[in-house]
Amino acid sequence: MKILAIEKDLADAEDEEFRPHLKEEAFRVWELYQAGVIREIYFRQDQNSAVLMLECRDTAEAGEILATLPLVKRGLIAFDIIPLRAYPGFTRLFAEA
Repeated sequence: MKILAIEKDLADAEDEEFRPHLKEEAFRVWELYQAGVIREIYFRQDQNSAVLMLECRDTAEAGEILATLPLVKRGLIAFDIIPLRAYPGFTRLFAEA
């Protein structure tokens, strides 16, 4: 199942609180990317937060996996987890009138 995960800050933290953990965070994201769990990762253009596309069994598994990220473990960030399904609208193109 495709899962969209959008980062949100939890703490009113300063950059200095994040900085010591960013290399560890990047390493864990790389591990999950190599494992095929994180399929895509972006930063939003309008704010400094991550947007991830995950491939997971369900939203519960996505939450468990995201909980392994160092910034999540430290209570600095969380994710809105949004399950996705394929767009069904193309069938309208071939429906009988």
